[in-house]
Amino acid sequence: MNFDLRFYLSLMVRRMPVMLAFLLICSALGVVTAINLPPVYQTTARLLVEDPQISVGGIDGVDAAEQLQVIEQRLLTRANLIDIAQKFKVFKEIDQMSPDAIVEGMVQQTRIRRTSGRNQATLMTVSFSAENGVVAANVLNEYLSLIQEDASSSREEKVDNTLSFFEQEVERLSADLDQQSIRIVDFKNENADALPDDVEFRLGRQSFLQERLSRLERDRASTIRQREDLVSIFETTGRLSAPSTAQMTPQELQLSELQLELDRALGIYSESNPKVTLLRSRIEQLERSTIGSTSEGSALVGDGTPENVMLEASLAELSSRLLGQEEEINDTLEELSKLAASIAATSSNGIALSALERDYANIQNRYNAAVNSLDQARIDERIELTARGQRITVIEGASVPQDPSGPNRPRIAAAGIGAGLGLAGGFFFLMEFLNRKIRRPAEIKSHFNITPIATIPYMESRQEKMVRRAFLLIAVLAVLIGVPIALWYVDTNVIPLELIADRVIEKAGL
Repeated sequence: MNFDLRFYLSLMVRRMPVMLAFLLICSALGVVTAINLPPVYQTTARLLVEDPQISVGGIDGVDAAEQLQVIEQRLLTRANLIDIAQKFKVFKEIDQMSPDAIVEGMVQQTRIRRTSGRNQATLMTVSFSAENGVVAANVLNEYLSLIQEDASSSREEKVDNTLSFFEQEVERLSADLDQQSIRIVDFKNENADALPDDVEFRLGRQSFLQERLSRLERDRASTIRQREDLVSIFETTGRLSAPSTAQMTPQELQLSELQLELDRALGIYSESNPKVTLLRSRIEQLERSTIGSTSEGSALVGDGTPENVMLEASLAELSSRLLGQEEEINDTLEELSKLAASIAATSSNGIALSALERDYANIQNRYNAAVNSLDQARIDERIELTARGQRITVIEGASVPQDPSGPNRPRIAAAGIGAGLGLAGGFFFLMEFLNRKIRRPAEIKSHFNITPIATIPYMESRQEKMVRRAFLLIAVLAVLIGVPIALWYVDTNVIPLELIADRVIEKAGL
């Protein structure tokens, strides 16, 4: 569709009074605001986070940008802003302002910017704007004092808290170590015979005692057999020693041979073996047959004969030896029983002792770490006292500005004029969008999809045309004269125009 410039120009002329009113109102507000706004003086200071002169990886390991962010939040607290504003009378009618309004105004007039990066210095730029240059400089200097004081006190408090904490931690862990040592010593004293440290010795002692027990049992059996043989020989021959073969009877000689053969058989076979049983029965038969022949000779031997005395002495000696062997066997069995019990309890005692020693090692590791941290905290305290750690220094202080930094009056006036033009253009397009009347042949074609053969426009008379033009001229003159007068009246008697502009800007979120 072709753009009909002449048609739209005619529409603009018709709507000129309203569009002109928007333009005049906004332009007047912008110009008056630009003229009447008080001058603003802004001063700026820059701070630098210096790297520590001595770095040992303690509190100076805190990220500088994070530290500045914390300082900024502490600086812009409600109490600080209200105190500073009242101290330096930042606002003209501060006594009539609410605390919220004071805080909001201070925040709006304060600008804080942080810059940091890899291989770059960490900087903070603080600016403050006020209607008086001295007030702006005083407020900014107060900001700098609070920042440096907060940074210093924060670092000192952190060092003191860290040092106090690790001192208490070292003391507590030292007491835990002492208590754990006492537990280990008490456990070792209570289980001195069943500790895993000497289990090899006890196992060796157990093997030695088992061998000794076997040897003692063999010696006891040998002593018992020797006593039986001595009694058997005395009962058979009436003498303590076996007679020579020349003095022995055939029965006695045969009995001696059978006895030797029985001893050899017992070394090979068990007691229930048929051969051993047969040899014992033959020996018993020969003993019964020889008892009759030796009873007469035995009757001749009295109780006081040398043979009886020697027999009693030999039997007493053998009994004493047998008694000593039995006592040694009992002692050995008792010691073996104790060793077996201690060896059986060694594994459980070893597990319990390992748990105690493991707890001791864990406490020792924590104690060593706490001691290292305590040494680090003491070094940090020394560094902080000598002012050789990380610091925030002012590289450019606040100065009293001689020339105002704002407001930008031409920009404010241009913004008012631009807003007027925007509202006028918006009004024109809104009216055109809402108007659904058919005013041109092109609109007939677009609405009804038909092509008219001819169109007859409305024919104004000379009088109607003169009236329309006169009415338009009167409306324009009314706007050109009435709007400035109305704005002057409102500014003088109702509310200053700059306040209206501020509220409009505030409502618009600009």
